[in-house]
Amino acid sequence: MRCKFARAALGAMTLGMALSPALAQQDDMAAFFKGRTLNVYVGSPPGGGYDTHIRLMSRHLGKYLPGNPSIVANNMPGAGGNLAAGYIFTVAPKDGTAFALVQPGAITDGLFGSERGKARHEPQKFNYIGSANREVDMCFVRADAPVKKLEDAFTTQLIVGSSAEGGSTRDDPTIQNNILGAHYRVISGYPGTRDMVLALEKNEIQGICGFGYSSLRTQKPDWISSGYVRILSQDNFKGNAEVNAMGVPRTPDFAKTEEQRKILELLYAQQEFGRPFFLPPGVPPARVEAFRRAFDKTVRDPEYLAEAAKLHIEIDPLPGEEVQELVTKLYAAPAELVEKARQALVNKNP
Repeated sequence: MRCKFARAALGAMTLGMALSPALAQQDDMAAFFKGRTLNVYVGSPPGGGYDTHIRLMSRHLGKYLPGNPSIVANNMPGAGGNLAAGYIFTVAPKDGTAFALVQPGAITDGLFGSERGKARHEPQKFNYIGSANREVDMCFVRADAPVKKLEDAFTTQLIVGSSAEGGSTRDDPTIQNNILGAHYRVISGYPGTRDMVLALEKNEIQGICGFGYSSLRTQKPDWISSGYVRILSQDNFKGNAEVNAMGVPRTPDFAKTEEQRKILELLYAQQEFGRPFFLPPGVPPARVEAFRRAFDKTVRDPEYLAEAAKLHIEIDPLPGEEVQELVTKLYAAPAELVEKARQALVNKNP
C-alpha cells in the first residue's frame, strides 16, 4: 500500500514538473499584460466596416488575454491600409502591445507590385492572429443608374467611387475592366467607404465596386430591402449565401478563358481573410499564441456575437494559423501568373 501511494505521489510530482514550464510561462505573460493598455490600429477612418470591427474586437479580446489588459482602438487611415501596416512593421513595439487590422489589399500589395506596399512592410513576416470574416466583395449601383445588370456594364459607362490603389473599391472595378471588358469609370481619392456612401447618396457617383457585403449590411442595412441600390455582381468565386439566393451573378462566371479564371482566383483570394488582425514580426511566439487563442475564444463568445448581430456585422472567422498559411501560399504563386494579375490591376482609363 505504501509503495502504491509512493508511486502516486511520484506520478503527481512528475506531472507537476511537466506542467510547470507552461504554467510559469502563462504566469509570466499575465504579469506582462496585467495593467497594460494595448493599442490596435485600423487602416481606415471612423465609421466604416473595418472601424466597427476593430472597436467591437477591442471591447472583448482583452478578457481572454493573460492579465486582461485594456485595448484602445486607433484609426490610421491612408494608402489603402498600407500606412497602418507599415507602422506596425517598422515603428510599433514588437512586444505584443500593438497590433492591427487592415484591408486585405494591404497584405497583397507587395505581391502585386503596388509602389505603396513595397518598401513599408513585408506581409509574410507578420504574425497573424486571425480574420474576423471571409469577405464577399460586390458591385452595387443606385436604382436610377443607367446600368441595371452586370451585362449592361460591358456596354455602358458607370461612374464608381474608390479609395486609393490597393483598396478593393479601386482594384475590383479595374479588374473587371481589364479582364471582363467592363466600362467602369473609377473615381479615386475617397478616404473610406463611409465617404463613398455619402457620395452615392449625393449622386456624385453611380455605384461602388469592391464593397464587402458585410460592410453594406453594417452601414446601410436597409438599402437592398428598400430597393435604393441594386447589386450587380459578386466579385468572388463562391459568393454569399444570401446574395446567391437573390440571383446575383459572380464575376468569375463571365471569364472567357481558364487563364482568366486563374487570374481572378489569385486576385480574389484575399477575400478569404477579409478582416485580418496581426502582430508585428519579432513578437515572442508565446505571446503570438496567446493572441491567437484569445481571438479564437472571442469570436465564439456569446456576448461578442450578440453585439455583432446588433451591429449587423457578419462573423465568419478564420484562425491565425490558416491566415498565415494563406498569405504564405499567395506569395508562392507562379511568377508568370502573378505578373498577369499585376497587369490586371493597372488602371488604363484614369
